[in-house]
This record gives sequence, structure tokens and C-alpha cells, in this order.
Amino acid sequence: MPTLRPHDLLWLSNPAALEGVNEDWVAGQWRAALPVVVRRDVERDGCVPVGVRGMRRDQRAAGWVNTASVKRVVSPEALSSRDLMLRSPFVSMPPVQGAIQLASRSWAWRWGITGSAGYALATEVPVMHAASDLDLLIRCPQPIAKEALAEWQSLTDKLLCRADTQIETPCGAFALAEWLREKHVLLKTNQGPRLVTDPWQLENNG
Repeated sequence: MPTLRPHDLLWLSNPAALEGVNEDWVAGQWRAALPVVVRRDVERDGCVPVGVRGMRRDQRAAGWVNTASVKRVVSPEALSSRDLMLRSPFVSMPPVQGAIQLASRSWAWRWGITGSAGYALATEVPVMHAASDLDLLIRCPQPIAKEALAEWQSLTDKLLCRADTQIETPCGAFALAEWLREKHVLLKTNQGPRLVTDPWQLENNG
């Protein structure tokens, strides 16, 4: 089993593997043929925190899954394949067209697609529409200069859809647009959000 990270999509061996979900709509809409997505939370022994996506934007539910019940994992990076996007039934939609533009360039980092666009690419379930945002993720295990990522931000600002890029560090994740314009940035961690100056180093932040 690979290390599970936030935004990874997980397919489960059976519906009973999903625990702790209290939303009534889940029983009618979710089945084991559909993935759940890894979310941030304080870790539990042998279990990973996950979220369930419904057909509507307001349908989100939190739960837990025993890692022994995970039979398949798809990362956001796997969904940024240009060939995959060109074969998608949603290829003509602005979020996918925007992602194809990004995939046509060479970048110095690994990036992936999350949110409704990522879910639709992975499942072919029509949770994305023409006005959907394109949610993106860049893995940055080591600090990267703002100037290097400014080119990426400049390109995403020109896409035909709204694009939001999250930068993933070993400490958590933050919004690229906020980091480029502010001295402090809100870092999403497993213990909750923190306002930091250095999102790669939680100690001595002010």
C-alpha cells in the first residue's frame, strides 16, 4: 500500500469499509464502485480520514476508512496525464481544456488535478460543469522560490476557467495565489489551519 496523501482517490473493497459518516444522502448516492478522497485530520490507528462527494456541491461528508480495505489508489498527479484528458468525455469543458494547456508544458515540479475536475476525470461521473473551477495541486517537498511559481500562476490566470493552485509541503498545504501576494499564508495542517511565514517549517513561525 503506497503512502496515502490528501486528495488521493481511494476505491474500497466494500461499502462497510466506510465508517463514521452521518449524512443521510450518502446511503442513496455513494457505492463502493465510487472513490472517496483522503482529507486532512488528526490520524487514527489503522484508519485514514476521507471525504465522500455527492452530485451537488454542498454534498460533502467526512468519514474514516481502514487502510486494509483500500483496493485502489489514484493520485492527483495520475490525473494530469494529457492522454487521459484527451480521452475523457469531458475533454471539451473549460477546466479540462485548461489542464490540457498546463500538461502541454514542461514544469520543474509534479502537479495534479483535484476537486470536481479530478473526480470527473477519474470516474467519468458528471460532477463537473462548464463553470467549474480547476483545482490544482503542486507537490513541493522542498522550498521553491516565488519567482519560479509565478510563471505557473501567470499561466493559470489566463485559462478559460478559474484555477486555484494548492502547494503541498511536508507540513500542510497553502494557496499559491495568497503566498505570492502576502507575507503570511494560511497553512492547512492535520491539526487545523495555521498562519505562517514559512510553510515548509512550522517551528519558529511568526
